[in-house]
Amino acid sequence: MRHGIGYRKLNKTSEHRKALFKNMLNALIKYEQIITTLPKAKELRPQIDKVITIGKRNILSNKKRLFSKLQDKKSVIKVFDELSKRYSSRKGGYSRVLKAGFRTGDDAPMAVIELVDRNLEAKKVDKPKKTETKDKKKEAQQEPKAASK
Repeated sequence: MRHGIGYRKLNKTSEHRKALFKNMLNALIKYEQIITTLPKAKELRPQIDKVITIGKRNILSNKKRLFSKLQDKKSVIKVFDELSKRYSSRKGGYSRVLKAGFRTGDDAPMAVIELVDRNLEAKKVDKPKKTETKDKKKEAQQEPKAASK
């Protein structure tokens, strides 16, 4: 009988599963939308909802609880500063899972998990602007020529 079995094991050890979800939570908080397999997304949804609910009460014990769960200072700050204000009037359901077809290599069902009312600019956090990189390359090429003359 299947009594008391409340989560998917995902064919991973408990430590691997905890690390996987910690990394996925941090990525979801940072980018506000990630693409993963459907079972992982379905397991991640209640966890991100609990994290945001904890972040709505800005007290020290909740900050410590979130830091012990996420192990990332920037994620904790974003939950308390941005996400808690964004979802202050919402009582739950901070994330959604959308099916996204099947992966080409192994035909695994894929899904997009995203925060409701997400910031579209959060997806571009780590991407450098193309104009800046071109200008820096040009300056780096011109400096050695000037020094050799």
